[in-house]
Amino acid sequence: MTALSILDLVRVTQETDARGALNNARDLAAHAEGWGYRRIWVAEHHNMAGIASAATSIVLAHIAEGTKTIRVGAGGIMLPNHAPLVIAEQFGTLDALFPGRIDLGLGRAPGTDAVTAHALRRTLAGDVDSFPSDVVELLSYFRVPEAGQRVRAYPGAGADIEAWILGSSLFGAELAGTLGLPFAFASHFSPASLAQAVEVYRRCFRPSARLARPHLMLGVNVVAADTDEEARFLLTSVQQAFVNLRSGAPTPLPPPVAGYAERLAPHHAAILGGILAEAAVGAPNTVRARLKSLVERTGADELILTSQIYDHPSRLRSFELVRSVWS
Repeated sequence: MTALSILDLVRVTQETDARGALNNARDLAAHAEGWGYRRIWVAEHHNMAGIASAATSIVLAHIAEGTKTIRVGAGGIMLPNHAPLVIAEQFGTLDALFPGRIDLGLGRAPGTDAVTAHALRRTLAGDVDSFPSDVVELLSYFRVPEAGQRVRAYPGAGADIEAWILGSSLFGAELAGTLGLPFAFASHFSPASLAQAVEVYRRCFRPSARLARPHLMLGVNVVAADTDEEARFLLTSVQQAFVNLRSGAPTPLPPPVAGYAERLAPHHAAILGGILAEAAVGAPNTVRARLKSLVERTGADELILTSQIYDHPSRLRSFELVRSVWS
């Protein structure tokens, strides 16, 4: 059976602050471990009032400390914002603390707006154009050092890090295939390129020391509840969040609103229709059927589910329901 994992955006809501969001993420991870999810990831975002995972490696340490066996990782680190050596040291440290459990997903988007990207980097000497070479450099620091190698990652050298390429376009798919790395496609917010990205990844794949055959993971928005009607109501939180984001005014996750979708302006409805084209929303069997259809169409090895539900107990319930019918 295709494995299930979780992408947690560590959402701040209108009723929780950053600390509450971080503790909810840790609580979710502990529950997910008990339910049998394979991994839980968080993503690097900056200058977003509704997301508390900007210091991604610190968040991962917080989550990993509250769990024992589930894999914990970044989905992802936006590498153009960082020197490869720094990320190697951070994730080498995580591996030293939580050996054999750390994933490192790498993306080339800034995870923010252009002004904030400049504040992060100060200069654009490192940018998206150098992403492939930065990935190669970063992965080299995890190998056992060679004689005469002057720059080494301590911790990091020899670390057991599972590295991934993330993507929402064909660029990431081609790079992941060329480097022989597992590929995670962002179909939870960019589903239009899904079929083409899957084809490019498999066609370009070359076996590597890290991976013998392609391994594909797809992001999916999931909202599960006891009934289809309740799930559609809970979905309105993420619908509002996407509309706010695409309108240039990201906010903390808003509470659900009855009838929200029916009152949307046509252009906002079109935006949501595109973003949520692969979403699985409904009662457990409804969600299961949607996920199985996605797997059958793509041959995905793994699905990573994100469930942006306002109320934390309802979010836990959503993930629990999905796992209970996935066998």
